[in-house]
Amino acid sequence: MRYFIIAGEPSGDLHGSNLVKHLLRTDPDAVIACWGGELMRGEGARLLKHYRETAFMGVLEVLVNIRKVKANFSECKRQITEMKPDVVILIDYPGFNLRMARFAKESGLKVFYYISPKFWAWREGRVKKIKRYVDRLYIIFPFEKEFYRHHDYPAIFLGNPLIDHIDAWRATAPDREAVRVSLGLDNRPVIALLSGSRLQEVSSVLPVMAAVSAGFPDYQFVVAAMDHLPARLYEEISSGCPVKIITGRTYDLLAVAEAALVTSGTATLEAALFDVPQTVCYRTSPLTYTLAKWVIKVRFISLVNLIMDREVVRELIQGDLNAVTLHRELEEILITGYRHEKIKADYRELRTILGGGGASGRVAADMAGSLVQKEGR
Repeated sequence: MRYFIIAGEPSGDLHGSNLVKHLLRTDPDAVIACWGGELMRGEGARLLKHYRETAFMGVLEVLVNIRKVKANFSECKRQITEMKPDVVILIDYPGFNLRMARFAKESGLKVFYYISPKFWAWREGRVKKIKRYVDRLYIIFPFEKEFYRHHDYPAIFLGNPLIDHIDAWRATAPDREAVRVSLGLDNRPVIALLSGSRLQEVSSVLPVMAAVSAGFPDYQFVVAAMDHLPARLYEEISSGCPVKIITGRTYDLLAVAEAALVTSGTATLEAALFDVPQTVCYRTSPLTYTLAKWVIKVRFISLVNLIMDREVVRELIQGDLNAVTLHRELEEILITGYRHEKIKADYRELRTILGGGGASGRVAADMAGSLVQKEGR
């Protein structure tokens, strides 16, 4: 089979890489092309476009880069037309992928959506496009089942693939002390700073995260830098603050961290699965935030709280994200803080709700199997 996969962000590249690995195991003769990143390429997909060229976040950034956005649509359509895949697999990234779903479906191609966009949070009306253009939708959070059932759409839940990825990392990782040494860290407890995967996220959130480090001299603060963002960005923001910058080793950092300050997104769930108490930090442009408040329908922004349907980790958003509040919240989640063990107990419940491992393999087998059935093989 020929597969064309589109992921527009690091989290999509992560989940896409596991999907590629299992597709090739299920369908050894598979030909896979993708828009994604190094992880997908590393598992055997032919990388046609890197997500660093496509990840535009927020209204203002999209408007500023509108020519690039339009050019990306045209390029992707051309590549799909040339490849003539058996299926187009879309991973989250709805602003781009819903348009590509329509194009692929109207071109007579099968369309699978892996990891549903967060329609349960905002712009619920876009579910109509899923029903119109998507043949199979794979969800990764249990609470999404009821949402799609309400819309009379048979979404498929086969588990959360992030569990597989983290468990696989742990299976080959050295012990905690060896990881600490390899990171060049001293013996002080570690606070991990996960400031996001987009330039504007890092620019907005990291300054506050880094500033709070001065109030905790007995701890070492370490920034989990993303290798697709310029190193100077992190260096300029953290200049003058007692923080260390380590690039491309987020899981190593979480493995040795006592607590973490995390920008909302997949990283909140990663920190939870590594059993690291966290405070969620988020800030965007006033315009984007104002627009979001009008349409967002959920109580929380972090995946941890959304899955648990209650506040497990604190969320500091916009004006609430300041040095005074962040200092107080960090004190509460350290091993000496009163919320540290409570959060860890909630994390154990969270893992149970998400189910066991093997999600990526089950999804790949379902995808390949459904294509074979449709071809009458």
